[in-house]
Amino acid sequence: MTGPAHLTPAPATQRGRGAHRPTLEEVAAHAGVSRATVSRVVNGVATVDPAIAATVTASIDALNYVPNQAARALMTRRTNALALVAAEPDTRVFGDPFFAGIVRGVSQELTAIGMQLVVSMVQSPEDVRRVETYLLGKPVDGVLLISEHGHHHLASTLVSHGIPLVIGGRPLDTDLDVAYVDNDNVEGAAVATRHLMSLGRSRIATIAGPLDMSAGLDRLDGFTAALGDAFDPGLVEHGDFTTDGGMAAASRLLARAPDVDGLFVASDLMAIGALATLRRAGRRVPEDVAVVGFDDIPLAAASVPALTTVRQRTELQGRAMARVLLASTGRQLAPSDDLPDVGSDGVIVLPVELVVRDTA
Repeated sequence: MTGPAHLTPAPATQRGRGAHRPTLEEVAAHAGVSRATVSRVVNGVATVDPAIAATVTASIDALNYVPNQAARALMTRRTNALALVAAEPDTRVFGDPFFAGIVRGVSQELTAIGMQLVVSMVQSPEDVRRVETYLLGKPVDGVLLISEHGHHHLASTLVSHGIPLVIGGRPLDTDLDVAYVDNDNVEGAAVATRHLMSLGRSRIATIAGPLDMSAGLDRLDGFTAALGDAFDPGLVEHGDFTTDGGMAAASRLLARAPDVDGLFVASDLMAIGALATLRRAGRRVPEDVAVVGFDDIPLAAASVPALTTVRQRTELQGRAMARVLLASTGRQLAPSDDLPDVGSDGVIVLPVELVVRDTA
């Protein structure tokens, strides 16, 4: 192999519109290797000698070579992009720390291997059809679906068309054979409820999440199981995982059961809303009503009083989702000490923990 040719890269001012775009052949000439070798390096083929790969990479940087992504996708059958689809309006996606944690985790994994992330929100049937049409054209290598609701069938549509898919949370359709990464919602709710019971609270209510979401269902199941014979269906209200939803649900609950002395709320945002309602009603927390939330978002520790809650690691969930999906597309990933092994069914359920603060 001869040394790299001494070509001078174009100045930055000449690299805009109309500037010459370096070709694969020019990179090969600069590096003193074949065009095929450059192609293998660009496409991440692991069998290239590290020293040669380093030389090619240096030439790519020197010439400011940008691969033709369309041609690369045709050759490798990969687009080097994943889609993250959130079944929520953009106001909630950008306002709820849960989604920020998921996106951070996914981005960490994709950035490490030079992949792109496409984010899309769907809510109405028209949104679902729009995103389906886009994704069925296979512009990405796979899809991460979060905040799945029962009123659409996006997951089953993608699976039926052979598009790699990982769901954040237990799939609502139990017949759907799909990988997923979840937090232990049932046990987390049970731990929260048992904590309230250990404090001697006897009228324990819950503000549960939506029943068209697996997190809402599972957290209600955990609450119910922990109470056993003491469970009273009249002490169940439902919210939408938002602060306003928690305020409204707490108002309905207090109007019906003013003697409530313990409250498990299925999300921290709803719990913060419930605290505001309790405060307006003159109920002291935790003296009159002990409150436990779920999520451990940053606002939980900053609320007044500081919120006792169940911690789920959403950033880790996002990382795990990305790794499960990347593995399903044949990419080799280095092991991660802080992530559990993927089961044979492609399922990971992450542990949760109780964080005791001032509200309970």
